[in-house]
Amino acid sequence: MNFSRLVDAAAGGEEIVIAKAGKPAAALVPTKAAVKVQRFGDLRGEIKIADDFDAALPDDVLASFEGS
Repeated sequence: MNFSRLVDAAAGGEEIVIAKAGKPAAALVPTKAAVKVQRFGDLRGEIKIADDFDAALPDDVLASFEGS
């Protein structure tokens, strides 16, 4: 098997053990996905909050939340 195929297999989640003289010498493993850090303000201009978002709920909606 060539190195490109081994890399593709590892990228697909497989762990490849490379042996020398029948003894494990190295492992080719998939990398962890990079975690994107969300910073305050990254979504500025992307989200709109209604002016009345914190207004009291209508009685019928409130009643459905309370199970009545």
